[in-house]
Amino acid sequence: MTFKRTKEDFVCENCKHQNIGNGFTDHCEKCLWSKHVDMDPGDRAEGCRGMMKPIETRLVGKELRVRNKCVACRFERWAPILSNDDSDTALALS
Repeated sequence: MTFKRTKEDFVCENCKHQNIGNGFTDHCEKCLWSKHVDMDPGDRAEGCRGMMKPIETRLVGKELRVRNKCVACRFERWAPILSNDDSDTALALS
């Protein structure tokens, strides 16, 4: 898996929150929803473009991570919870 850092701001299609990207942002900081746009992280090469629902959070080593599942094709991906992510939303999924 090759990571390509892509710094993008976006409006969440689920909750309409304005997100400021930092190059590692791959989900909404407020509701943790994502969009299925990558084949490899950051490449924007996936054609699905379905919304990815957060379904759980889990501690992996010392890192809290969120698992998102695409509502269109059912693809799943884990991503780190970032310091600016809503902690109440993350904890509600654990």
